[in-house]
Amino acid sequence: MSSVHGKVAVVTGAGSGIGRALAFELARRGARLALSDVDELGLAETADRAKALGAEVHTARVDVGDRAAVLGYAEAVAAHFGVVHQVYNNAGIAGGSGTVLDGEWEVYDRVLRVNLFGVLHGTKAFLPHLVASGDGHVVNVSSLNGYMAQPSLSAYCTSKFGVRGFTETLRAEMLAAGHPVQVSVVHPGGVRTNIANNTLREAEERGIEVTDEQRARLRTYNEKLLRMPADQAARIVVDGVEAGRPRILVGNDAKVVDLLVRLFPRRYPQWLVRLEQRATGGR
Repeated sequence: MSSVHGKVAVVTGAGSGIGRALAFELARRGARLALSDVDELGLAETADRAKALGAEVHTARVDVGDRAAVLGYAEAVAAHFGVVHQVYNNAGIAGGSGTVLDGEWEVYDRVLRVNLFGVLHGTKAFLPHLVASGDGHVVNVSSLNGYMAQPSLSAYCTSKFGVRGFTETLRAEMLAAGHPVQVSVVHPGGVRTNIANNTLREAEERGIEVTDEQRARLRTYNEKLLRMPADQAARIVVDGVEAGRPRILVGNDAKVVDLLVRLFPRRYPQWLVRLEQRATGGR
């Protein structure tokens, strides 16, 4: 029997991408689901499909960057199910591109609010319930960019490095206190979702100029890097949770880059710059 069978699992960002795929994978394995997203239409579609797989589903529109909303959501989920066992803090955005020198404060505020503080909010709101369950698990989704920094992605990399540090600290604290809560950080590589496309679309809708270099980078991501189907990524994540892995690398690219960064911490930024220049037509 699956170790998630019958467990109450919370998934943020469940309206699309990896979050939606996680909801379906958990449903197939017999979990009871609390799903949230800011995209109500996408969330409703996910919920309907998860119910068709036999899952009991609770849904709510939640902005993970809103601390009060997340705290209220945790209480609502606990009241609905009577217990909460697992939280998958998955919601995230790609954020804007730009150098540290030229980057706008608004971009940092927006990306850190969702990607980093969303994880902090979800963890702290649900953690007392996970401890009380006697069999809890926190699963925080970072990124390949949680251990590899890239030029022009400082806001995103900062948020994902932060998720990694926060999650590893939490794991040490749970071990030290002897609490019955496992902790995992997830580092996906290139997963086929709309996160990069959505960033470009949102920038255009807000009247922000999108450069040819940024469009070229997006084409490279979509055509060469974002290759793994989201359902495959979700299986790897839930397999890792069931195996109790503290660190879950999703995809061979995530594993290879992890090794390269560890072996060549001084050289890898130079290689990245050269690769980006080739990908965008630079010198």
